[in-house]
Amino acid sequence: MPALRSRHPVRSVPGAGRLRDVRRTPAALASTATLMALSVAVAPAATAGESVDAALEWYDTTAATIAAAGAPTQSTNSRTWAISWLAAARALRAAPAGVNRRDYQDAALAGAVHTSLVALVPARAQELDAALRRTLERIPDGPAEERGVADGQRRARTVLASREGDGLDPASVNSPYPTPQPGPGIWQPTPPTYSPAVQAGNRAARPFLLERADQFRPGPPPALGSGRYRADLAEVRAYGSTDSTARTPRQTETATFWLGSSLTLYTGPLRVALARSHRPAAERATLVALFHVALVDTQIATSDTKYAYLRWRPVTAIRSADIDGDPATSPDPDWTPLHTTPAHPDYPSGHNTYSGAAEQILTALVGPRTAPFSLTSPTAPGVTRTYTDWRTLTQENVDARVWSGIHTRSADTVGVDLGRQVARHTLRHADRLFR
Repeated sequence: MPALRSRHPVRSVPGAGRLRDVRRTPAALASTATLMALSVAVAPAATAGESVDAALEWYDTTAATIAAAGAPTQSTNSRTWAISWLAAARALRAAPAGVNRRDYQDAALAGAVHTSLVALVPARAQELDAALRRTLERIPDGPAEERGVADGQRRARTVLASREGDGLDPASVNSPYPTPQPGPGIWQPTPPTYSPAVQAGNRAARPFLLERADQFRPGPPPALGSGRYRADLAEVRAYGSTDSTARTPRQTETATFWLGSSLTLYTGPLRVALARSHRPAAERATLVALFHVALVDTQIATSDTKYAYLRWRPVTAIRSADIDGDPATSPDPDWTPLHTTPAHPDYPSGHNTYSGAAEQILTALVGPRTAPFSLTSPTAPGVTRTYTDWRTLTQENVDARVWSGIHTRSADTVGVDLGRQVARHTLRHADRLFR
């Protein structure tokens, strides 16, 4: 590909230094979108004369950036999405008079997401510069382009500054957490690695819209020895073991399909919603922004609840819990879950708080159903599933964590409820993000 040429010198505008650098950078770079196999098919690149959807273009660039060089902590990556797309949504809320609206909005979106991502994932600056150049080469030089980029950059700097020191960096998220003294029901490190607890620092992070981390903290998990507790353990014991004879092949596939990062698994469904939306550009950017704002706050609320109750994982309970003489809760020291248990408490399930919040945002902003879409999973190669609504994804997540042997059903269902509550709060107070 030959180097891209500027048709006219770029005028001096606030924050345009990087724009000038980008326009002079050689363009022989692979598209960042090819660096990540998204959960749904990515639209092919436009040919000459075809219209390009800037929102999808920068959605794919964001996904590829995080996949290639993102943080090791999911909440940090959700923060990157939230900051980048909140800046874009703010920039798109109004276009100045006297300029081409579409050109201005494409430039503003690109300027906002590019500036945010370069600041948050600097290792990808070269690829991000190339992506910005590709967008700007489609836009005629002039006030719409220049003002759009400048406004997007300004919005990005404002959002970045507002989130500085929010405690969502990897070191803060995974701040050391002392292992509690052993006791019935109390979380302990789990086999096979017996690693110390992670993600405890999320509960001390600054939310986007929650007033405090415990704002929607649910009531405690089922009491040890209660009927609900025994039923939970009996189900996991029967269906969640590595050698279960009760679990069907389809249930095993479900557990494996939803095993990976929720952020990765929901990148595809959110892209489907964005691609099929015919709303104005600002509303489409707001969809992505609010989705991830809600998910950051949900992850903060999840860690608050987990570390408030410190409920042990099923593997610990099943191996050691002879609580009341009931055969369903007598110890089974050799019991092993289908999948390795993550290093944090059981209650609630983080996968399911994520699912509940994601479902609530998508349902509220694009409706509960959509035309069929196919979804794949990096943890289940070769498996493709088709969906027509968002709730089925949540229902499968609830079952999956039980069939993986790593959560009780109570932890899953309470998690869904918590995620939905946080998401509803996000939607009710979204106007605070745009003041």
